[in-house]
Amino acid sequence: MNRQDTSDIVFRRILAVFPISILILVAGIFFQLAYSSLPSLKHFGLAFFYNTTWDPVAEHFGALPFIFGTCLTSLVALLLAVPIGIGAAIYLAEYAPPKVSKFISILVDLLAAIPSVIYGLWGIFVLVPYMRNYVQPFLGKYLGFLPFFQGPNYGVGFLAASIILAIIIIPFIISVSREVILAVPSVYKESAYALGTTRWEAIFDIVLSYGRAGILGAVVLALGRAIGETMAVTMIIGNNVVITPSLFSPGYTLASVLANEFAEADSNMYLSALIEIGLVLFLVSIVVNILARFLIWSVTKGPGQVIK
Repeated sequence: MNRQDTSDIVFRRILAVFPISILILVAGIFFQLAYSSLPSLKHFGLAFFYNTTWDPVAEHFGALPFIFGTCLTSLVALLLAVPIGIGAAIYLAEYAPPKVSKFISILVDLLAAIPSVIYGLWGIFVLVPYMRNYVQPFLGKYLGFLPFFQGPNYGVGFLAASIILAIIIIPFIISVSREVILAVPSVYKESAYALGTTRWEAIFDIVLSYGRAGILGAVVLALGRAIGETMAVTMIIGNNVVITPSLFSPGYTLASVLANEFAEADSNMYLSALIEIGLVLFLVSIVVNILARFLIWSVTKGPGQVIK
């Protein structure tokens, strides 16, 4: 073995330390969270996930209201963000002039880089008053027969938090969906045009069909971002332990309860219950992000079959 081969092997092994260190870090976080939440896991068991009572004084803890709030706000945020995000991605990838597409793409990336606390401040001073004075009275007047639009008009609550989440995740949907659409081989679109299809038919029947898994991956990635969002949601969701279909009601999410109550935990069981919530949030975020990355990779890895 010559000197060049030896140096290459040494260099490769040194580089291998870095990805291994990432795995060790993730495993360390998991085991620390799991160890710290053992008192809660042993005491409450599975009841922790379906119990609705959160009483730090009596040390009786149930995470269902927080799971409900997380699911509700994330779902509503996706309903608001997905049509806008995918529509914008299609326009930027297929219709916009190159200079316009590049400029807007830069703005989208800048939006994704804005700290969430800035969105929270904007929500407090702009969104919440607007919701309280205009949006919620309007929805209550015309859609008040639905349980989703009933209840007190505070401005803060599930609906305001969902709108903030939608604004936060839209850049992620646009950016990833645009890359997925651009990854579709041009030969498919050219073949569709040769057969006489219109541009929108080629986009919907060919481009979106080919990139369906990747676009779904973008949505799932945005879902992971919405589930883990903390500061912006904490600032405008109202922070109330409740399970209700009303979008006007203040509530809690898994992330916001951690941000709000961790510093107040004055007993081992209280702290363990909060860390168990953190463990759940950690595992859900990892699973969601792995699924999203796999779906995106299935499209961007190279030419494949158009799914009909």
